[in-house]
Amino acid sequence: MAWRPETEPLKQLAGFLKDALSPHDKNAQKYAELMLTQAKTSPDITNYLTYIFSNGQLLRSLNLGPDALSLVRSSAALALKNTIRTSYKTIPEASRAYTRSSVLACLEDPNSQIRSFAGTIITEIVQRGGVLGWPELLPELLAVASNERSNTSPGAQEGAMGALAKVCEDNKKELDKEYQGSRPLDIIIPRLLDITSSPIPKVRALALASINSFIIPKTDALLASLDSILAQLFQLANDQSDDVRRNVCRSFVLIVDIRPDKVQPYMEGLVEYMATQQRKSHDDPDLALEAAEFWLTISENDKMCATLGPWLYKIVPVLLESMVYDEEAVMRLEADEEDAEEEDRAEDIKPRFVKNKAARTVTNGQGAGDGYKQLTGDDDLDEGEIEEEGDDEGEADIEEQWNLRKCSAAALDVLASTFHGAVFDVALPYLKNNLLHEDWPNREAAVLAIGAVAEGCMDAITPNLPELVPYLLSLLSDQQSAVRVITCWALGRYSGWAAHLESPNDKKAYFEPMMEGILNRMLDKNKRVQESAASAFANLEERATKELTPYCAPIINQYVQCFEKYKDKNMFILYDCVQTLAERVGPPLRRQDLVDTLMPAIIKRWSKISDQSQELFPLLECLSYIATALGDTFSPFAVPIFARCISIIHQKLEQYLSAAHNETGDKPDKDFLVTSLDLLSAIIQALDPAKSGELVHTSSPRFFDLLGFCMEDPSNDVRQSSYALIGDCAVNIFQELRPYLPTLMPVLIRQLDLDNLRDDDVDTGFSVINNACWSCGEIAMKYKQGMMPFVENIYHSLTTIITNPQVPTSVSENAVIALGRLGVDCSQVLAPHLAGFAKQFLHIIEPVEINDEKGHAFLGLNRTIEQNPQAMEGCLLEYFRASVAYDKDDFIPFHQDETIGSSFQRNLKGYKSMIPNFNAFIGQLSPEDQQRLRASYDL
Repeated sequence: MAWRPETEPLKQLAGFLKDALSPHDKNAQKYAELMLTQAKTSPDITNYLTYIFSNGQLLRSLNLGPDALSLVRSSAALALKNTIRTSYKTIPEASRAYTRSSVLACLEDPNSQIRSFAGTIITEIVQRGGVLGWPELLPELLAVASNERSNTSPGAQEGAMGALAKVCEDNKKELDKEYQGSRPLDIIIPRLLDITSSPIPKVRALALASINSFIIPKTDALLASLDSILAQLFQLANDQSDDVRRNVCRSFVLIVDIRPDKVQPYMEGLVEYMATQQRKSHDDPDLALEAAEFWLTISENDKMCATLGPWLYKIVPVLLESMVYDEEAVMRLEADEEDAEEEDRAEDIKPRFVKNKAARTVTNGQGAGDGYKQLTGDDDLDEGEIEEEGDDEGEADIEEQWNLRKCSAAALDVLASTFHGAVFDVALPYLKNNLLHEDWPNREAAVLAIGAVAEGCMDAITPNLPELVPYLLSLLSDQQSAVRVITCWALGRYSGWAAHLESPNDKKAYFEPMMEGILNRMLDKNKRVQESAASAFANLEERATKELTPYCAPIINQYVQCFEKYKDKNMFILYDCVQTLAERVGPPLRRQDLVDTLMPAIIKRWSKISDQSQELFPLLECLSYIATALGDTFSPFAVPIFARCISIIHQKLEQYLSAAHNETGDKPDKDFLVTSLDLLSAIIQALDPAKSGELVHTSSPRFFDLLGFCMEDPSNDVRQSSYALIGDCAVNIFQELRPYLPTLMPVLIRQLDLDNLRDDDVDTGFSVINNACWSCGEIAMKYKQGMMPFVENIYHSLTTIITNPQVPTSVSENAVIALGRLGVDCSQVLAPHLAGFAKQFLHIIEPVEINDEKGHAFLGLNRTIEQNPQAMEGCLLEYFRASVAYDKDDFIPFHQDETIGSSFQRNLKGYKSMIPNFNAFIGQLSPEDQQRLRASYDL
């Protein structure tokens, strides 16, 4: 007998579901949420939610009204989805079966929103229960979507295909697994291909979108059908539905990524097709954007990108046209002018993510177009992700989205970097016609184009810069703020040219006005102009570096005014300007007049920000760079800043412990820990050791107790900064660190274990190990024979690292240096193991540049060899070759009682006495190495 609800509980639950989504009565909403939480304990809650969601007609008896009825059913769908997500395994099988059959029936509901919710619930069930947990689902969806029964309504076909699309998108891996000798995808993809011929446009589009879900994973089933897919794409290319053509464009973009060779024969036709689709921006901007993505994807394959040369005359004009703001954007931008005095809304200030300054291995893999996504900020959503709307629905910032305009500019940039002057030649007529255009959107787009081609077409455009730069500077005073925004950005792209002009007169004519113009715009009456100018000036600082030294006073004076004027959002980019100046100019900022001007403004802001504010991240980062630049000149400000960092770390560690015991509690943001640890590192390095040692000695809670907790934190970023900090302490304040080493060294040694790496976070995990290796070497140089109890464990971990081919080169190099440094004072413990690591040691350290660290490592190796010279038999020639880089009089800091050269000389002379035919042995070296060896070591 089918399950039936009781009337009274049904009415109550429906009422609570309605109130839970109603924004009008906050008290009723809170009470409803409380009652719904209690209702979750009912064994029948899944059935009730399913009934309310799936029985729209029966619910009319509750007299809710049509609007409330839709609201209640939507609320029930969300609650049902969440119940399945959190409690699927505890739902009785009978309730699961009832939900499955009811939700399938909802795919035929006349309400499209309900059909969409049904698809969401279906895919949640598949995710929790697996494909085998609902074996009849896929055949049923395919049958309805393809109208196998010939009497299925168009709405049901759309509903089934929509559900199938969600299942495909969210369950790629599961659908590609083998079940009883077959894979679901082997059946699904050919069926989806058939469905792309459906007479219903939405079904065709969804079927193609589903196929697209499996292209990037490069599933075997997809690759087997790739030729058939391409044939169908050409059939659908001129479909009347924009949605279908949008997915056709998307398909070609994805296929270029995995099998460019399949697309190559059709490039001429595809160029024409994509250009035509991109020109439909007024009719369908999403379709145009998908077409524009084609150029970016092609650009990531050098061979494919090179083939576009013959069609630049078609591609470049389309890109230039697509860079002009549309009418809606123009209207909104014209309404947004003088807003600098308005306070920022909290929702306008997006979270910022900390870049770990302590990283010793850096990967800078910025993809094509990332710079344009970041032009004014971008918060991309994953495909299919729904953006939560704020209170001002429809008022989303048009410049905060990845769009056709930015994509086209990024593509133009990439083409310019590939084809250089050829792109500029095609673009030049457009630029001449639009740079002086009376309509500001055309002027603005032309300036965007000028900036986009800056890197790739610099040689071609340089002869025009003496004329172009003054014109761009004049646009900094343009009446329209959007023009001022893009002009700041474009000038930033040419600031390297201006900064490095050789003639003083040229610098005065171009660089100084450029610097002054951008600085002035940092105090524009429009916030977006302020932001763009600050970003452009940070760019200028990156490119100009030491050329800025004579101008530090006016720059800092302008920054101080910005600290007074800026609202919260633009403070973030202002900190970036200050820290970039500190990083690029460095010690010249120690002039007392500059310190007296800048630091009060920084400290004023520092005092205003709470320990919970997101603004603390960039300010802590900024102070790290300032401390490094100012050195001991930073000491008057160090005491309160150091104490606050200690306090922040203590607070966040306590919050984390509390959250770990209380699963419902919010976990603290680890960026607070990372930035505080990095600032402590900077202060300890900057100050005179006596001063920084006193800060550590008097800290409360105790500095090294907190650091010990951070060294075991679950977050890679926190541990990475922790091991950088302990290494800095070893270098600068070892006497403060020494008493804690018996406790901290076992923690450090555990971090050297490669088995602790997580598969989902390998890159940052290696960065932690890298810093742990480095700090281990620094501690070894100071702790000397105090390392004896730890040598065996450290040796095993370090040799595991240097013999693993999967370990990044920089990590292996740091591990080898740490191992060598360990041998400086603990050679007798390492000596029995020498044969096991010597060859790999010499191989890894060979390309490392000669510096103190490499010298320490060889000093340790030499002392270890003295204890066990026979162990070098397998790599003795490599050892002799390595010694050629040094001289007998070379010395290494910390061990000036013995030169690196003298340690080499003792070993080499020892081997000379041991090797019967020594001349023949070293005769295997090159003549140059032989000559240097004999001269350097009196051999």
